[in-house]
Amino acid sequence: MTGSYARNMLAPPALAPLPLGAIMPRGWLRDQLRIQAEGLSGHLDEFWPDVADSGWIGGRAEGWERGPYWLDGVTPLAFLLADTGLQTKVQRWADYILSHQHPDGWLGPIRDADRSEYDPWPVYVVLKALRQYHEATGDARVPAAATRFLQRLASLLEEKPLSSWASFRWADLVLSVHWLWERSPERWLLALAAKARESGLDWRAHFADFMFTGRMDSEQFSRRPDARMSTHVVNTAMGLKEPAVWYRQSHDPGDREAILHMLEMLDTYHGQATGIFTGDEHLAGRNPSQGTELCAVVEFMFSLEVLLSLLGEPALADRLERVAFNALPATFSPDMWAHQYDQQANQVMACVAEDRIYTTNGGDANIFGLAPNYGCCTANMHQGWPKFATHLWMRTLEGGLAAVAYAPCEVTAVVAGQPIRVTVATEYPFSEEVQITVSAPVSIRFPLELRVPVWAEGAQVVIEGERGVDVEPGRFHTIEREWGKHTVAALRLPMPVRCERRYHGSVSISRGPLVYSLRVGEQWRLIGGEPPHGDWEVHPTTPWNYGLEMDPAHPARAISFSHRPIGSQPFSPDGAPVVARAQGRRVEGWVIEHNAAGTLPQSPVRSFAPREELVLIPYGCTNLRVTEFPLLADLAGRPLST
Repeated sequence: MTGSYARNMLAPPALAPLPLGAIMPRGWLRDQLRIQAEGLSGHLDEFWPDVADSGWIGGRAEGWERGPYWLDGVTPLAFLLADTGLQTKVQRWADYILSHQHPDGWLGPIRDADRSEYDPWPVYVVLKALRQYHEATGDARVPAAATRFLQRLASLLEEKPLSSWASFRWADLVLSVHWLWERSPERWLLALAAKARESGLDWRAHFADFMFTGRMDSEQFSRRPDARMSTHVVNTAMGLKEPAVWYRQSHDPGDREAILHMLEMLDTYHGQATGIFTGDEHLAGRNPSQGTELCAVVEFMFSLEVLLSLLGEPALADRLERVAFNALPATFSPDMWAHQYDQQANQVMACVAEDRIYTTNGGDANIFGLAPNYGCCTANMHQGWPKFATHLWMRTLEGGLAAVAYAPCEVTAVVAGQPIRVTVATEYPFSEEVQITVSAPVSIRFPLELRVPVWAEGAQVVIEGERGVDVEPGRFHTIEREWGKHTVAALRLPMPVRCERRYHGSVSISRGPLVYSLRVGEQWRLIGGEPPHGDWEVHPTTPWNYGLEMDPAHPARAISFSHRPIGSQPFSPDGAPVVARAQGRRVEGWVIEHNAAGTLPQSPVRSFAPREELVLIPYGCTNLRVTEFPLLADLAGRPLST
């Protein structure tokens, strides 16, 4: 859509994502995506019935959300790696879905023989996948098929409102409605979006009067049975984007501003050190031994990516990086052939347990395996890394480019009528240095915006060896200049060590976007299946119940950092590129409870155990870990401070 966005039409996004294929991963990020392609993501369709024999491609297995979930993640993975084998798999799915659209416009399986049970929820996911496929291939069948489906859905919503999962995840539908409207601005599309909103949960109102401030369990649900869907952690992760998505149509500033309050509520009552929130099926409080479902991690990342595009707020990119570099990799085995359903910030064992801490999930929820607890995460986990890669850079309204998040990559785009290439060479988040090279056929003037994380006090940018310019944390720094054939901008983002007070007065340690956790020795035990896609318990082989001996006001005095070359598996205990060392003592009485690290003792705590040197590595490199530590007092019981 060209021209102005008038009242009753769509407000423009603050930043426009680049099409799939415009950003190509390099360095460690490409290696990580290759690990993913060589693991479950690239092979699930070969042996797991719910994808290999999916009802979406004419098979007899599950024909609901699992095939679409897999396709939604593997589509960007295939094109980011330029992997022809994966692209062939994606095309097979796209061809089947598009060529088997029902005469009435419906896409995919219909759930019963008399054709009365239309469930639009899985089609929301298919539309997301097909939009990406269209970006990469230009396949004209996609907008046409989306139009026919949405016309059919519009007629159905005249008879019956959205229900169940579709009514809680309606913002994912509206994303596709708005995408189509921008290509063909027909009023009925905006009417359909409004109809979806009317029959879905108002997430802004839900958080404005947020009542779910503790661990949701059977007792809570007996009092509030209606809360099962609104406290479901994946619904919550998806719902966070809803007010901003709707802002484009409502033009209500309250919709635009709602996300800050929503995140504040989750951080206050359910937040974890990695930027995610608990939810071992349902919201579960701040205890770091509670879990967070993998589906929630990848859906929260996608919501943040959408929010960044719509609102352009740098703080959302800070959050995205914190989740992407910590919570995302930690929930996979290093080779990405196994995953957890639930991860824990304080995860000192991963085993099948009938006596468990989780609110509603089963006893195998935190083992590493093919499909622990439930298969949704097996299907949905694939979108995390690829979609992060596709949102590293975006277009600005002023006709320039913005670096939203940092990782090694190469960007191709047309700016001011000229083809340009932007190359990002960096070991970030393991390093403070980011080198950005802009290459153009002729000298060209356009704005380049560089996000400066809020923690990067003293950040500087140096262009072509000129005098460094101080840049303000927590903002986008705009460079407006003539860019020559090869112009290098060197960005330095200082990473001071930070100490954050958390549950029961405990502390967590971070530096830059990385959270640091105690490295716990581990023994992997095969309990089912056959490698490479087996099911594994992981048991500790070293002590874990340590408190930290430090002054939280001056953490740099107590913690030192050393760097190692980035290897083939940076997100692994042995491959961690950064190692921290601190002093601590074991805390007597802090023991295993319900097959998890017991409740954190209230800090400060006294310990008469010997002082030991503790090795901390990035959270995303761990399989077992302690992330929230009791803070030690001196032997008289006083907090340690200067």
